[in-house]
Amino acid sequence: MASASLKPMSRQLLQDRTPAAYAGVQAYAVRHTREDAGALAWLVIGYARVLDHQYVQAVDPLNRAKPGAGDLGDYVNYYLAVAYFQTNRLAETIATLSGFEDQYPESLLIRDAHVLYANALLDEGRASDVIGLLEKDRVPQRADLELVLGRAYAAAGQPAKAAITLRNLYFNMPLAGEAAQAEIELRKFAASVPTPGFTERKTRADLLSKGKRYEEAANEYHSLLPEADPKDRPELELAIATALRHAGNNREAKKVLESIPSSLPEINAERLFNLGEIARASNDDNGFLQILAQIRQQSPDSPWLEQALLSAGNIFLLEKDYDRAIDCYRELQQRFPNGGRATYAHWKMAWLSLRQSRTAEAKQGFEDQVALYGSSSEVPAALYWRARLAEEDGDLAMARAFYQKVSERYRNYYYGTLARARLAKIKSDGTAVHYALLDRVLPIDANLKLVADAVPTDNLRVQKAHLLENGGLLDFAVRELHAAAEQEKGNWLAPEIARMYEDAGRYDLAIQTLKHAAPNYFAVDLPTLPRSYWEALFPKAYWLDLKRFSSSNALDPYLVAALIRQESEFNPGAVSRKDALGLMQLLPKVGKSVAKQEKLNHFSTTQLLTPGVNLQLGTRYFRSMVDKFGAFEYALAAYNAGADRVQDWLGAGTYRDPQEFVESIPFTETREYVEAILRNANVYRQLYGTP
Repeated sequence: MASASLKPMSRQLLQDRTPAAYAGVQAYAVRHTREDAGALAWLVIGYARVLDHQYVQAVDPLNRAKPGAGDLGDYVNYYLAVAYFQTNRLAETIATLSGFEDQYPESLLIRDAHVLYANALLDEGRASDVIGLLEKDRVPQRADLELVLGRAYAAAGQPAKAAITLRNLYFNMPLAGEAAQAEIELRKFAASVPTPGFTERKTRADLLSKGKRYEEAANEYHSLLPEADPKDRPELELAIATALRHAGNNREAKKVLESIPSSLPEINAERLFNLGEIARASNDDNGFLQILAQIRQQSPDSPWLEQALLSAGNIFLLEKDYDRAIDCYRELQQRFPNGGRATYAHWKMAWLSLRQSRTAEAKQGFEDQVALYGSSSEVPAALYWRARLAEEDGDLAMARAFYQKVSERYRNYYYGTLARARLAKIKSDGTAVHYALLDRVLPIDANLKLVADAVPTDNLRVQKAHLLENGGLLDFAVRELHAAAEQEKGNWLAPEIARMYEDAGRYDLAIQTLKHAAPNYFAVDLPTLPRSYWEALFPKAYWLDLKRFSSSNALDPYLVAALIRQESEFNPGAVSRKDALGLMQLLPKVGKSVAKQEKLNHFSTTQLLTPGVNLQLGTRYFRSMVDKFGAFEYALAAYNAGADRVQDWLGAGTYRDPQEFVESIPFTETREYVEAILRNANVYRQLYGTP
């Protein structure tokens, strides 16, 4: 398409929105005035002005886009109407959107246009027209539509219907931004409509809690107490306390929990569990264990006991009191063998038996893990370590069989790679032994093999998506592709969306798209998926700098790429909850320290968002972890959890090798982090060969 040359300029404009970026796209638009590409450029400028809330400046470029808009006419007219509405040019807004549905019957913006049109009509005093427009457009529900419809009913002198509509928004969609405005609107005619009921208000509180708006939820629950039936008060107080605890207000939560009668078995276990979690949060392990004993005695079948036993096992695990940890995990698994935590507890019990040198118990535990929980995530580890013990016993036939199962079933998992490495060192005598236990391993889906179908480029929505892509309007393009996929069958949507994201440098979104499309990709060999899938899942982004700085620090570039994939999925603008920044997720204090070592003058934290700087400092920092600990397994653990913790874990006993250390890491997040990076690095090597 002629507009393809616009793509880099439009992306820069929509990302930075600097005067220079605006000027560049405008110059392009002027040069291509008589072409579709020019109309697209004017659309991009107008949309960028809308993003900047510069609505007056948006009008002219969007009007310039109209004559040549063609298939993008719905986008041009919709955002022109937005600009008109935000500058209070209601007549132009209405004129622009009148007949939008008839003019663009296939547009994905029809409901958005209806809501905007309705707001303009309402401001013009045409409430009855708004009601007629929106009542037929309420499914599926959306908050902005319900708000303007409720306001229209109020303006039309129908307070009962207004109250029903606005209450639905306020009580059933409390997480929407429009909910606060709905509350304001409801107050205007509160005296003329019935008071909201207890059930409505309780629903709102529950939804706030589910949406993790815990402080608001606690306040809502608290406001219900005066109206609650005495028999319902304890449950309501428990909800208040739980919300307070999740909000970090443990002091008030504890007061509420201690005021709830303990004579109510149906809620007492949950009450005690919450008290236990508060004790744990304050490092009162003895207090927690006393509460655990109460739950065990009073509610032996409660799922809250299951959760508390898991917490107790983890406490003892971190304290390196492995026998008591085993006891807690065993009790959990035996009391709740079909519970959601049973498989993890059983594995920890078996693994800690090995760490305690109770080899016979460990062997049985590993085999039971496969027999009882053949589809669990712990099975690859159980098979691998049972094979290791067989190998140590000289039972090479068993070792080969178990390693082979891991290699075949869990092809690119962490343990699949380790199993192949062990197999390569075991000489085969040509005989194979069948072990019935291995039949318990859940087989991989035989239909997992995928073929990438051709993108239906003759589909009008696909063509529209490609035009929008050329304008840097990626979100719109992806939405059009999804709509096209409802018309055109075949396995083309995910790889095409991933291609768009990759081309735009959004490697993180490409990875996420294909992870969702092929969630079991690690279990299969490379030929099972199209090459395009693998290359999007494992991109070589920023490769020149990545390879240069990796090599200068004597690091495998593929290991560094795998680390980046785990840390940020190659999003250079990534910022974590702990304020770690950029590709390699460096904390500001770490970046400053390493920048000093690297003699980077005038370093500022914002430079960590620059890929080259982040790679330079990140690889140097990782190299320091390798120098400190030796093995990459230890260095990766330190990169994630801190050097002090790794020193502590290494001091917890001796290990056969770094692989035993990895499985012994007590933090699930860190253990899975290390395994994932080593696994990813192996896939990189398979895909690309010598770096």
